[in-house]
Amino acid sequence: MSRIRHVVYDSLKKEDFMQPDLHRYIVAAWWTVGIVWLFGAFTTKRTVRSQPAGDRVVYVALIVLACLFFQRFRIGMLAWRFVPDSAAVSYAGLALTIAGCAFTISARFYLGNNWSGRPTIKKGHTLVRSGPYGVVRHPIYSGIVLAMLGTAIYMGEIRALIGTLIALIGFKVKSRLEESFMTEHFGTEYANYKQHVKSLVPFVW
Repeated sequence: MSRIRHVVYDSLKKEDFMQPDLHRYIVAAWWTVGIVWLFGAFTTKRTVRSQPAGDRVVYVALIVLACLFFQRFRIGMLAWRFVPDSAAVSYAGLALTIAGCAFTISARFYLGNNWSGRPTIKKGHTLVRSGPYGVVRHPIYSGIVLAMLGTAIYMGEIRALIGTLIALIGFKVKSRLEESFMTEHFGTEYANYKQHVKSLVPFVW
């Protein structure tokens, strides 16, 4: 009996130090974003002006590359960890992923039927400055990058961190293209908005 108690006790101690399996929650957060986008795509205004397909090549390629770093490239130094392999780190990564997904979904709802997957001017397009758009000018992208950072922390590998940085660059390229549309359409109103609200990182950038 004493031997059995020792075995059970030892197994419980090992269980306490096992990495928590939070993968399903990470996946669920990302799937929620995808479902919101899928249904929201059917409620947008009619497009008046859109960016040519050729202009989208750079940022689309960067975002695809970023995703590949998350899903592939687990070789050499890219597989090294940049954070400790611990429960605290895993939960922190999950928290950031959920926060980023929630922020981007909130921004999507605030943008309403003005939304488009590419730089576009809609019929009756309005300049949204409330909610998340009072924090950053491109909260959808900021939320996605934050969620990617959270997922990268959960994964813990350098390749995921690199993927996040590439995605940030890709969204910055895309945001500049969008802002050229907004400036042409809204003029001084958008110029004033740019002076008071940062692009992707609150109070910083």
